[in-house]
Amino acid sequence: MPVTPKDELERRIKGLQAVLAVNGLDGALVLQNADLFYFTATAQNAHLYVPVEGPPLLLVKKNLDRAREESPLPNTGSMPSLKELPAALRTYGYQVPSRLGMELDVLPASHFLYYQKIFPSTGIGDISQAIRELRAVKSPFELDLMRSAARLTDEVFAAIPTLFRVGMSELELAGRIEGAFRRAGHPGLVRMRGFNQELVYGHLLSGSNMAVPSCVDSPTGGTGTGPDFPHGAGFKAIGRDEPFQVDYVGSFHGYLIDQTRLFVAGKLDPRLEKAFRTALAIQAALAGSARPGLPAGELYRQALQIAGDAGLGAHFMGDPQSCGFIGHGIGLELNELPVLAPGFKMPLAAGMTIALEPKFLFQGLGAAGIENTFLVTAQGLTRLGSLPDEIVYL
Repeated sequence: MPVTPKDELERRIKGLQAVLAVNGLDGALVLQNADLFYFTATAQNAHLYVPVEGPPLLLVKKNLDRAREESPLPNTGSMPSLKELPAALRTYGYQVPSRLGMELDVLPASHFLYYQKIFPSTGIGDISQAIRELRAVKSPFELDLMRSAARLTDEVFAAIPTLFRVGMSELELAGRIEGAFRRAGHPGLVRMRGFNQELVYGHLLSGSNMAVPSCVDSPTGGTGTGPDFPHGAGFKAIGRDEPFQVDYVGSFHGYLIDQTRLFVAGKLDPRLEKAFRTALAIQAALAGSARPGLPAGELYRQALQIAGDAGLGAHFMGDPQSCGFIGHGIGLELNELPVLAPGFKMPLAAGMTIALEPKFLFQGLGAAGIENTFLVTAQGLTRLGSLPDEIVYL
């Protein structure tokens, strides 16, 4: 299992400290699992205090031995009770901050109120956007992990034809594919940021189910298993001459890859064939035009123009309701920065990783599209995986 180098963590923490200084904050308290893992290399139940200057302090509630084994941070100790946090800071030689940054985009309100109570003289501000921006640009170490995730994902996708038979349900095929992912080391968890953001591996949908809308912020939805989890694979059988689309998230050492391929046992409807070719054209155009400095939302505008020119604008990224984006950042979480959406002005930067997913949906018929994960470089977008894009005929 890869171990995050100490100098990698030090670089990340220095980046956070620079943000704290710019924003006039004395320190940051990091709690959320993905952020905690990013800065410490462990996801044990802990609080990471990062002062604006000096070494960080990792206070662990459970399990201290594992945290010390997993994290190379030198200042690691126990925190028996949350109410003792201010006292623990003093014990380890840290001043209680006057201004503290926290991840207010994901911190429950009840927790926020409690931290206000135990830090009565401390002003608490939001540091979540700054952390997300730091995480958006990947290091060579992170990119190596994402390439490993891509290789794992490619291997599982390449085996899908051997796992499928006509007449099996979406759920049965999903179970077989997910079993292959688990055998390859996938933890089964897809981390997403935000309230009520839930996903199990991804979406495996077939035929008309591919265009069933749902609550999830995605071009596809599907029936899911019922009203309690209303998106993703359902009980529908997959027939001959009926396409199915696998949109799954691979994972390696916490880092994610988002990938979609289209399969069909028999013939594909010409409307879906045209939509698929248009999706490939969009992917190629955006991969060539994306450059550091380009506002992320500009890629959506380009994609929408190509879809409209092909006469498919009404089906682009949803039918009847578009999800409103063409791609998203990805890394430790599925929905990282940047978002390739209208009005999103964050400029692309070298080292960002984005999942580009042009897709078209047709009510009562199905869907067609492609998705790959790319690295932003000075020359454009470079794919992290190598699986062929073409429709797989079974």
